[in-house]
Amino acid sequence: MRINNLPNILTLTRILLLPFFVAAFMYSRYGYALIIFIAGGITDILDGLAARLTSQTTALGSVLDPIADKFTLVTSFVLMSIYGIVPAWITIVVISRDLIVITGCLILYFLGHSPKIEPTIFGKASNAAQFLLIGIALIAINIKNEFIIPVPLYMLTAFLCAVSGLQYVFRGMKLAHSENA
Repeated sequence: MRINNLPNILTLTRILLLPFFVAAFMYSRYGYALIIFIAGGITDILDGLAARLTSQTTALGSVLDPIADKFTLVTSFVLMSIYGIVPAWITIVVISRDLIVITGCLILYFLGHSPKIEPTIFGKASNAAQFLLIGIALIAINIKNEFIIPVPLYMLTAFLCAVSGLQYVFRGMKLAHSENA
């Protein structure tokens, strides 16, 4: 496993930024939290570009990148729910989807299958909506007026989470069925 290439270093940087994001948020340094969140987003874009442009995609990077996304999103949603910035129901939807996907992968693995999770259009759209929602929430906190996060954004995020979760479940069922046949 190669850790010492630029894409993997950028992904690890994103993971290492997370405790600083949490600390900034918890100590009401929302400007810093926003900057760290944006820096994480930039490293996410750059690691993917660097991996493709330099042909430095690695097995480690293909695992670390989605883990970094999930750590960032789950942490952000939990924090923002605890502090009353986003409603708890959206956090429950986001986390439930991830738990269902992870549980499905574990079940397939323990049944002797080798699930390879390829991102889907709905999975990517779900992540994008989640990042957008968190980003808008951070901007709203920083402008300190009565800005309200649009309800349609919550609904879109929940819809995309549900659809992508179902898509992964059906893919897992198809894999289990095809390998058993």
